[in-house]
Amino acid sequence: MIRRDLVVLTVILAVFAFAICTLIYPIFGRQDMRLGLDLKGGLHLVYKADLSDVEEADRAEVIKGIIDVIMNRINPLGVTEPVIERQGEDRIVVELPALSVTDVQKGRIGRTVLLEFRELVTVESEEEEGEEQQVWVPATAVIDGQEEPLTLTSSYLKNAYVTQDTLQGILIILEWDEKGAELFAEITGRLVGEPLAIFEGDEPLLGEDGIPYAPIVQQKIVGNAQINGLSVNEATELVNQLNAGRLPVPLEVIYDQTISPSLGADFVDMSIKAGVIGIALVMLFMILYYRLPGFLASLSLVFYGALVMAIFKLIPVTLTLAGIGGFILSMGMAVDANVLIFERMKEELRAGQTLGAAVEAGFNRAWTAIRDSNITTFIVCIILIVVGSNIVAGAQVKGFGWTLLIGVAVSMFTAIVVTRTLLRLFVGTRLARKLFLFSMYSGKE
Repeated sequence: MIRRDLVVLTVILAVFAFAICTLIYPIFGRQDMRLGLDLKGGLHLVYKADLSDVEEADRAEVIKGIIDVIMNRINPLGVTEPVIERQGEDRIVVELPALSVTDVQKGRIGRTVLLEFRELVTVESEEEEGEEQQVWVPATAVIDGQEEPLTLTSSYLKNAYVTQDTLQGILIILEWDEKGAELFAEITGRLVGEPLAIFEGDEPLLGEDGIPYAPIVQQKIVGNAQINGLSVNEATELVNQLNAGRLPVPLEVIYDQTISPSLGADFVDMSIKAGVIGIALVMLFMILYYRLPGFLASLSLVFYGALVMAIFKLIPVTLTLAGIGGFILSMGMAVDANVLIFERMKEELRAGQTLGAAVEAGFNRAWTAIRDSNITTFIVCIILIVVGSNIVAGAQVKGFGWTLLIGVAVSMFTAIVVTRTLLRLFVGTRLARKLFLFSMYSGKE
């Protein structure tokens, strides 16, 4: 029996050493713990796709196309490990960790029509009767008997790139396909002497001087279009967005959360402090109340913490603020099994059992209660994970479910195997004769 326990203890120490090495060094390509946006900072967006005009059989392919376009639009931003995935039937979740973006960049990610040409027309004022006002409306031309607007994310645009003119000014060159070139020629030919603006969504595109970009058309333009007056960064970013492609259906932002990296770092610091304080208090209680078994349970808790964190890193599990709460909660639950076992041991000692028999009886008779309570916790965790995967802001719910599930599963192993092995090894020592070290019961009623 002792030899078998020594073998088990050796395996436990080997696992503990591996867990510590996993946390310190990169193993299996895992450099650091994966943190959620609420801890690392970044942007979390949830889009709802308008699939009302899409056949049921084609919806999966349309969603896949949306994800590809969004990925192409995000790549130029230099985001590491972006998360873009489908949620439910018509939602797309976008997570950009450790990234600070402007409102313009955020709007470009999910905009159906990125840029469009607009002309200035005079209409009757809606506010004052008899008055007129000028408004910008989409510039259109009649092609093949159909009036069409010219947008820069439609199929009319073959390519866009940045270059310089003879005065070293920044130019964006727009290469049209045959139909796009025809549209552009018709529009510019009709608007000679008039301004032609470019709008990004509902806002005019601004030049480097901050003035809306609306040059006067000098002559009918046949061939490529040019946009000048933008900064290098703005022009490059705009070209990358244009070349990313067009979204097949409109998207609506139904959830938008931005957390600064500095705020996320503060959350990490507070979480670490809470975890250390929580572990210290649990260990102090176990040692004061259960004495030597409590001390051994505290050693098991150290093993438990290292192993769970290593598992989080290897899977990897995305740790959110709620997920850390689930991990800290699972630490308290990790000693819950030990409490049941030790209380059962006290009853066996009061009944006159030897320490060795009390240890075995404590573990054997407490097992059913430990098993049933943990199974119910597993069921709740699975429900949380499923629900969190199908709601808009479900990262926190899902993170809590995953960390609690893994924590409870490992706690069963540490309580039943690690603590039991350590207790068995102490049974054959001189300390086993001092029953006051094993419980609050000192041998007297």
